[in-house]
Amino acid sequence: MKAENNETITLAVTGASGAQYAWRLLECLIAADRNVFFMISKAAQLVSATETDVSLPSRPQLMESCLIDRYRAQDGQIRVFGPEQWMSPVASGSGAPSRMVICPASMGVVSAIATGASNNLIERAADVALKERRQLILVPRESPFSEIHLENMLKLTRMGAVILPASPGFYQQPESVSDMVDFVVARILNQLGIEQALMPRWGE
Repeated sequence: MKAENNETITLAVTGASGAQYAWRLLECLIAADRNVFFMISKAAQLVSATETDVSLPSRPQLMESCLIDRYRAQDGQIRVFGPEQWMSPVASGSGAPSRMVICPASMGVVSAIATGASNNLIERAADVALKERRQLILVPRESPFSEIHLENMLKLTRMGAVILPASPGFYQQPESVSDMVDFVVARILNQLGIEQALMPRWGE
């Protein structure tokens, strides 16, 4: 059965470096008793297998079972959708959750969303979030940014999306890579309005 907290958040993972942020965020969302609609691109699966110990099967149903086991989620708390599952809730304004995070967000996906391409379910879900004036958080991990990248992010900001770069701060004096990952994930959770103990807010 799903988590008791009825809020559902869409989490999409694309092929930029930074898969660690996605997996830590998913872990925190499950721990916070949120339901998650999950999507991952083929490029992101390759990056994840390179950067982390998370290697996922390609079929959505098998991936769903794998993630539920890995994060000790309740049955139904994580629902995985493939890139062409156009009948899934995230493809329509009448069924999509009110919050979506793309973490990390590749510049290719940022460009597609900024131009309304909707070539796959991740892009369509983001398009739905924008057209319905819902919360869309993009976590780009790229350096340096080209003028094209900056223009696309500016366009999305003006549409109402939040651009939250995967840029860890150091005023918390991180002692490990995990601490730097938690810094970014904490900022995402703050944007979502989810209580977190990963990092104290400034001044606390």
